[in-house]
Amino acid sequence: QVQLVESGGGLVQSGGSLRLSCAASGSIFNIFRVGWYRQAPGNQRALVAVITRDTTTYADSVKGRFTISRDNAKRMVYLQMTSLKPEDTAVYYCNIRYSIQGDDYWGQGTQVTVSS
Repeated sequence: QVQLVESGGGLVQSGGSLRLSCAASGSIFNIFRVGWYRQAPGNQRALVAVITRDTTTYADSVKGRFTISRDNAKRMVYLQMTSLKPEDTAVYYCNIRYSIQGDDYWGQGTQVTVSS
């Protein structure tokens, strides 16, 4: 069972940038999907960005500002966030699914707070 550990969250001013990192304990080669989700207080967890096979998908609210990437050799998944807005404030979670019908694995989350 893979373990995921996120890091890189913090407090940043509006317009600033952060890079989130997700370290996986197992291989992420030939994986079905890796991605980032976020959950703000009172809201459901929502997709931010995912890489499914070779297709990358972003939530409309982050297109042009966030970039997801992966380093298979290092077993790392990243989320580069720029032009941050207060509405980006949330706990960000890393997600991995090895196969189409496989289980979802989640990290513990990292808090991102954007001040206005």
